[in-house]
Amino acid sequence: MSQSNLEKQEAKLKQLNQKINEEKSKIEQGLGKQIIKSANLDYATLTTQQIKMIAKKVAVFLNQAQNN
Repeated sequence: MSQSNLEKQEAKLKQLNQKINEEKSKIEQGLGKQIIKSANLDYATLTTQQIKMIAKKVAVFLNQAQNN
């Protein structure tokens, strides 16, 4: 394969990886918004520690649900 073709494929791969990362970010943001909305939490008062605690509780719940 020529250098030019490799560079084109590498550029396409970088674009694809960027799109994947953007979609992951959208999902993460949407999930966070839904959790905050569903729990009637106030964005203004959430601390980093509270966010971590909530995330851990959600993860435990989801892991238990998968195991049952």
